[in-house]
Amino acid sequence: MIKLHTNYGVITVNLFEDKAPETTANFKEYVKSGHYDGTIFHRVISNFMIQGGGFEPGMKQKATRAPIKNEANNGLSNKTGTLAMARTMEPHSASAQFFINVKDNDFLDHSAPTVQGWGYAVFGEVTEGMDVVEKIKAVATTMKSGHQDVPVEDVVIEKAEIVE
Repeated sequence: MIKLHTNYGVITVNLFEDKAPETTANFKEYVKSGHYDGTIFHRVISNFMIQGGGFEPGMKQKATRAPIKNEANNGLSNKTGTLAMARTMEPHSASAQFFINVKDNDFLDHSAPTVQGWGYAVFGEVTEGMDVVEKIKAVATTMKSGHQDVPVEDVVIEKAEIVE
């Protein structure tokens, strides 16, 4: 399990290591290295998802390791409360950024091994702290540094830790 300590409260996440082994190993390495400590949820869309793990306050982008293989073809769906890897249009481009679905987003699921159909790899789910996710999804957002849907006040992941 992973605990994300935010300035809005704690979000506890269970990882699906059997369904997304490369993705969960990658996420855990970022947690162990302290990568997420001090990062922000930089993209918040109240009827879609909250995204973080790639920027520090001031929209300063953090360096990442090499991208990983997209494991979206694992039978898991982008349902409310699940965690998935964020990526660019390139299906196998995910590195550190992740998002928490705040509603069922089935259209993000894997449908075909094509650029349009790869989907977004679900690799965990919130087991405690959905009330925190609900608070975060309701924050006011604006445009900052060329990015839309950025919280006006920083939503900070103060610390991410592995708990067994």
